[in-house]
Amino acid sequence: MNKRILGFSILALSLTLVGCGENNEASPNSEENAEETVDETTENTEAAETSETSTETTLTDSLGNEVVIPANPERIIASYLEDYLVALGVSPVAQWSISDGAGIQDYLQEDLQDIPTIPFDLPFEAVTSFSPDLLLVGSAETVGDGKYDQYSKIAPTYVVGTEDSENWREDLVEIAKVLNLNDEADQILEDYDAKAEESQDIIKDSIGEDSVAAVWLTGGQLFIVSETASSGAVMYGDLGLASPDVVKEISESATSDWSPISLEEVAELDTEHLFLISSELDDSIELLEDPLWQNIPAVKNDQVYEYESTTSWLYNGPVANDQIIDDVLESLVE
Repeated sequence: MNKRILGFSILALSLTLVGCGENNEASPNSEENAEETVDETTENTEAAETSETSTETTLTDSLGNEVVIPANPERIIASYLEDYLVALGVSPVAQWSISDGAGIQDYLQEDLQDIPTIPFDLPFEAVTSFSPDLLLVGSAETVGDGKYDQYSKIAPTYVVGTEDSENWREDLVEIAKVLNLNDEADQILEDYDAKAEESQDIIKDSIGEDSVAAVWLTGGQLFIVSETASSGAVMYGDLGLASPDVVKEISESATSDWSPISLEEVAELDTEHLFLISSELDDSIELLEDPLWQNIPAVKNDQVYEYESTTSWLYNGPVANDQIIDDVLESLVE
């Protein structure tokens, strides 16, 4: 492109000089005009070259890699980071999936329903087939064992956050920086915090100081959400709701967002409001008929709110958290 612009400039300059030569006698300022034309043409060429070089930025990712980010990337793969792209108004070229595309992030499908799937472990052949111009990766493990070098040969590869990162706000700001959407990220955070603050007051007016908890039922096993992760971060952090003692105790030693909880611990789950997340929503589930489960105050008082695992409750990000607030409002506010 630079050569083409320079060629056009030289051609324009040649025609100008010829015209000036032919009209030299009639125009005493012809030499001055020619010099001005040369200066103007040079400035335009330099401006064009500057415009092109300014389309790329170099950023350092969480692993210390210096990554050249193209301007306005149009074919982005951001496996399991799609929540952030959707919030920022960006459509990826492929979306995260498991089980040959059978498992996807259902809560995002209003925006991603027409986006093809890619396996969660990002096989090189699959990545290449989408001809991406930018890869955003949310885990150092994904690019371990020499995989980073191979991915970076396919497209610029930027690793977001760290293994210990649980702060979706920081991830949003970082992704927005890569995509040059800083103002959009600021607005998302401002709107979310305002919504959380307003919702907190509404919920407190409805249930007072009652405690809440979220339990996930899958494969006949119960898991409970930590105070600082996933939907727990929304309920206890953003909405300021009270957590029962069992949640506090399990959260202290939690190694993942959702920790296993035994029936004995369930018996001590003294909470007035309970969110049950399950892909097995069925009144006949044997575990939910157990007397220990039935003895939970929320169960006895019919204050259990059921949501399928395909909803946003198991996820994290600006879209997921916004939807969780809506669910909490719908469930707790009469």
